[in-house]
Amino acid sequence: MKSAFKNLNGNHHRTDIGLLLAVLVCSCISSLLLYSITANGVLEKVDASYYKTQIFSTVVGLILAVVISLFDYKKFVRLWFLYAPVALFLSMLVFTSLGYQREGADDRAWLDLGFIKFQPSEILKFAFILTFSYHVSKDEENMNKPLHMLLICGHALIPIGLIGLQGDYGTAIVFGFIFASIIISSKISWKYLAAAPLLFAAGLFFLWNFVLGSIHKKRILVLIHPGTDPEGLEYQQDLGLSALHNGGVFGIGLFNKNKEKYISVPEIHNDFMFTYAGQVFGFIGAIGIIAILAYICLKIYADSKITRDPLGKFICLGVFGMLLGHCIMNIGMVLKVAPVIGVPLPFISAGGTAMVSMYAAIGLVLSTYNHSAKKYNVFYDED
Repeated sequence: MKSAFKNLNGNHHRTDIGLLLAVLVCSCISSLLLYSITANGVLEKVDASYYKTQIFSTVVGLILAVVISLFDYKKFVRLWFLYAPVALFLSMLVFTSLGYQREGADDRAWLDLGFIKFQPSEILKFAFILTFSYHVSKDEENMNKPLHMLLICGHALIPIGLIGLQGDYGTAIVFGFIFASIIISSKISWKYLAAAPLLFAAGLFFLWNFVLGSIHKKRILVLIHPGTDPEGLEYQQDLGLSALHNGGVFGIGLFNKNKEKYISVPEIHNDFMFTYAGQVFGFIGAIGIIAILAYICLKIYADSKITRDPLGKFICLGVFGMLLGHCIMNIGMVLKVAPVIGVPLPFISAGGTAMVSMYAAIGLVLSTYNHSAKKYNVFYDED
């Protein structure tokens, strides 16, 4: 039986198996860690529903990724007028009575529709990667004209501002990573890049003085002056570091009979899942997870080099920026070099909506790989 099968255009379908396997490995590790947390009773609120939801979301996400990969990514882009308004509408519903604030969170970024609870910003990420990639690819030759650059920046500021108003600054920064990854790889003039640090500094000044609340400022200040926090804001990060240290080199094991050996960290199943991985797998296991995530990011970046057009390249780089932003901020938060900002670790942290949306993004990368004009080779590109 042939390993290749035909896609919807009648051509032989080829999949980036390495990327897909790496993502699946992370998802399996995630489900295993959640099962371990439940079995060991590390955190009372984490029951069997968490790992069951994670397994279900992985299956749904995998199917979605494969289906998306079968379609030419250009077809998705042309339907922007359908999914972009829906993504924006769902994100704005957060400001109505349907929006709610999760326990322990300081942002109002979720929707409760009764039969399902989800974070609409995950859908907005998917829509933004497609629409922004399409915008830049279409206007790349004119983008250095002031009006065109203003429109491109305005395109990015709409979702960033909307998510920022929800108080979800971590996700807003992820959108910034997506924007930067795409714009830097375009034909942008060096003059804009030279001015970027000044604009960035001005933006930080504005955020610090007019946007960030006192709680967010304190989370940043305790990183600069550790041990000076009278309200215990750094308690969670200190506990997370203790949990990582508790794992030693090889870890205490997934199912240690003495559950007292496990250090429980608030949100250990979600934003601080990396601390639990460090406990059970040790330093070696933690480095292994970082290596897999680094491989995923670098593989996506490599795939951007063999796409058939700028649109495919920008889509890959948008997904690359999204995943890189999540990894840097989450692991930085756990290691206490970044503030607690509520950003999950891709394919590792618990969360059905995030898992499915991440797989959908991987499906876009697989689509560009499937429809690329070049054959992939580890050492060189072959026409």
